[in-house]
Amino acid sequence: MNAALLRLILAQICIHACMTGMRMATPLLALNEGYSAAAVGMLLALFALTQVFLSLPAGRYADRHGLKKPLLLSVCAAALGAGLAAAFPIFPVLCLGALLTGGASGAALIALQRHVGRSAHDKQELRKVFSWLAIGPAISNFIGPFVAGLLIDYAGGQEASLTGFRAAFTLLALLPLAAWFWARTVKELPPVEVAAGGPKATAWDLLQNQGFRRLLLLNWALSSCWDVHTFVVPILGHERGLSASVIGTILGAFAIAAALIRLLIPLLSRHLSEWVVVLGAMLSSCVLFMLYPLMQGAWAMGLCSVLLGVVLGSVQPMVMSMIHQITPPERHGEALGLRMMAINGSSVIMPILFGSVGAVVGVAALFWAVGAMVGLSSRLPWLIGREDMPAGEWKQH
Repeated sequence: MNAALLRLILAQICIHACMTGMRMATPLLALNEGYSAAAVGMLLALFALTQVFLSLPAGRYADRHGLKKPLLLSVCAAALGAGLAAAFPIFPVLCLGALLTGGASGAALIALQRHVGRSAHDKQELRKVFSWLAIGPAISNFIGPFVAGLLIDYAGGQEASLTGFRAAFTLLALLPLAAWFWARTVKELPPVEVAAGGPKATAWDLLQNQGFRRLLLLNWALSSCWDVHTFVVPILGHERGLSASVIGTILGAFAIAAALIRLLIPLLSRHLSEWVVVLGAMLSSCVLFMLYPLMQGAWAMGLCSVLLGVVLGSVQPMVMSMIHQITPPERHGEALGLRMMAINGSSVIMPILFGSVGAVVGVAALFWAVGAMVGLSSRLPWLIGREDMPAGEWKQH
């Protein structure tokens, strides 16, 4: 790993930890204030709503302007969102903070993924750099909820005090500024040359690519696993009397496991194709989601979180590698934006659906439904590997 990649990973950790900490803290504050599971589902959906509308423009903006301009705008938006929540910790402002930090995290991630993907020169390096970059969200998924949970429980002198929530939001507002500190010295890559005079490219052109469509579908199925886990664990923990720090630790255990497995991805990629890794992850996720509701205590929930982290943590580097092989280099940002728009469109709808269904039939049904869905979708990576992946040695242009 070179110094530039390390700086980008640190920047990604900082800005993403701001969002993940907000995503854990805001529903807990809403629950403490007496809001229903449906209201909490709506609040969590807002973290994805901005990304639905901004991901495609953000991807095109990154294709035109590179890394630093999108990243600086994202830093400002994330710091503002968390800062407003610290100053005015009421439900409407929490919703605004969710919109700002969610959108900022998504736009920053698109710019970073595009930059890192363009820096690779062959398949092996492509898998390696995305494996390293994918460690960032896994670490930030631990740091954000864990640190926010500690501050919520202990900064105010008693568990879940308003002072504790304010302290958590204040710290989260400072993290995006640290992201800019790390990324400001990274050199931009030269722009991709695009042939002049051709027809104007549209998103529909990318969607006509069969392999890209299949990638979007399997990525949506797997992202639903992340969504239901993130949504249900705070509610399940709250119902079972677990403290914010314990809930944050359970979510953090998931993140640590995802980070550790990503350290091994470069070794696995030498022996297994991308589609094989994704297929195994989808089948394993199906089994774990069927078992998760049967786990009663904090330790059992933590064990399931660790196993899910191992399984789902292996997916993102493989998906990102496949996207960069299937789509044109001059449209990588747009393709990444379409991917993020698709999965976050689902993330807007699914938590609201989770909250409504969970209030009627219980959270166990949510796990079983998502497990069945991801199991039924497990044929997609096989089709991609057999029909859509380029043969031979891939080269970046």
